[in-house]
Amino acid sequence: MTPGAPDLKPSQTGPLGVYLHIPFCRQRCHYCSFNTGPYRPAAMERFLSALLSEIDLVGEARWAGGVSIGTVFFGGGTPSLLEGDEMEAVLNRLRKRFTLAPAAEVTVECNPESLTRDKAEGCRLAGVNRLSLGVQSLDDDLLARLGRLHSPVEARRAFNEARAAGFDNLSVDLMYGLPGLDLARWESAVGEILAWRPEHLSAYALTLDEGSRWASEGVAGLPDEDTVTAQYWALARLARQTGYEHYEISNYARDGFRSRHNQVYWRAEEYLAFGPGACGFLGDVRYGNVKPVERYCAMLEAGSLPLGTHEVLTPGQREAERRILGLRLTDGVPLPWLKDRRPLIDTWHSLGLLEIAGGRCRLTEAGFLLSDSLFVHLL
Repeated sequence: MTPGAPDLKPSQTGPLGVYLHIPFCRQRCHYCSFNTGPYRPAAMERFLSALLSEIDLVGEARWAGGVSIGTVFFGGGTPSLLEGDEMEAVLNRLRKRFTLAPAAEVTVECNPESLTRDKAEGCRLAGVNRLSLGVQSLDDDLLARLGRLHSPVEARRAFNEARAAGFDNLSVDLMYGLPGLDLARWESAVGEILAWRPEHLSAYALTLDEGSRWASEGVAGLPDEDTVTAQYWALARLARQTGYEHYEISNYARDGFRSRHNQVYWRAEEYLAFGPGACGFLGDVRYGNVKPVERYCAMLEAGSLPLGTHEVLTPGQREAERRILGLRLTDGVPLPWLKDRRPLIDTWHSLGLLEIAGGRCRLTEAGFLLSDSLFVHLL
């Protein structure tokens, strides 16, 4: 354990989630604020060695042999820059140090331009059983403006290659509220993606987060609030008509295909984190690794865990997080969790933003749309 670091230990024996951050990209998207850096083969090789060392160090903890892993998520960055044998090495190291459940959900985020039939087959043979494809848009001009490296044709090709490689659990990412995106083009894109019949769809409104190019330089042509709202409602309507469950604010799934890993977050459950800038949650401690790849690797090469930040949550903070995260899901939360906010809940209910049934509170579609402003009142 790094000197001065908290004693990280889960309060449950499992299943835990595992998040693995692969920090490299061939090109940084203009809206991206994630912890990424330029891809170089030598940097990837050094990083992978450090990542395996981190898994080993955490796996030496007394509790490690007694917990199981229920979900694994390779995020980034561009995890699909990894070769199949590299993914297999990482998963094998997790299996060596922890108990990876036989039916564990193992997801890899993929950029269309880096996903070939061979790459998809390599993922599947390594033990990956779910791919998340970062399509974002089906408009050539918008993709170029976003800084993406693929075309709409390449996006469909990558989806088909994943299917041909044997994947029966595919997710697609889309973005709305983009500069120059009108309602008609958005509806066309959503309709086309739904016609592919992915098992899962994630759709996010553009946000100009600190650290992104667009946040610092600005971007012209952003649609007004009414247009963004109309795009949200069009997505919800089209997904519902096609048989998708709107199970979380930004996520839709066919029956039985909710993202199990993301539900670990929304249910305020515990998860391990590996990789530069990766954040985890164990016991009552939220922690994050150092972000610079060079520093991350150097710390592990010196035999130290790369812990950068940590926060011990109070019981009050834990309660607030459970309520807010739980309300992100259509499952909602038990009514007693909100007993101290009953006047507020009654107001939301009267406005059609929340419904109460079976002893649980859940946001409506309209409540999902306004969730950010609603959640402020639950802090």
